[in-house]
Amino acid sequence: MKFFADTAETEEIRELADVGLLDGVTTNPSLVAKSGRDFKEVIKEICGIVEGPVSAEVTATDTNGMISEGKHLAEISSNVTIKVPLTWDGLKACRALTQGGTMVNVTLCFNANQALLAAKAGATFVSPFIGRLDDIGLDGMELIEEMREIYDNYELKTEILAASIRSANHVKYAAMAGADVATVPPAVLKSLVKHPLTDKGLDAFLSDWKKTGQTIM
Repeated sequence: MKFFADTAETEEIRELADVGLLDGVTTNPSLVAKSGRDFKEVIKEICGIVEGPVSAEVTATDTNGMISEGKHLAEISSNVTIKVPLTWDGLKACRALTQGGTMVNVTLCFNANQALLAAKAGATFVSPFIGRLDDIGLDGMELIEEMREIYDNYELKTEILAASIRSANHVKYAAMAGADVATVPPAVLKSLVKHPLTDKGLDAFLSDWKKTGQTIM
């Protein structure tokens, strides 16, 4: 499974990219607003840090507006992916942009029928929001499983991009359910390395090594 960082903080992105963990980045207007910086400048900088897809979301809600904004954002870099909402206008914009050679991430997906429509419209990625489904008492992972089965049944090439991830378990279960990508807040991504037995084992090794009185260098 590929990892995207769900952030607009460039320093966090650099740190993760330096470790070789990042396959791409997703942003949205809310994340960029938190950074306090110019939207297009942030996208350009991120595209210079990572080689993979960088999702930049349109703010228009009508088809023509989304297409115009999408084309404008796509000029920033060849790895910009235009993020559009899963609405009827968004699907029409997705079709137009993908036919023009631009990657599109259809976001705010909450059921399998929506996911099927996005794939039929040519989406590069579709983003089911698993955390928000959990918030209302539904099972976000069940949606991932349904999407995987439908896409495999018809050999649809759209990638399942698990979004609204809140925990390490979300990442694990999304991978088990067959998501192609997980877009993860940096703090959650870093938490995947942690386990109390790892820390305990390391402490024991270091303690035993100290007793030998030796040094490697």
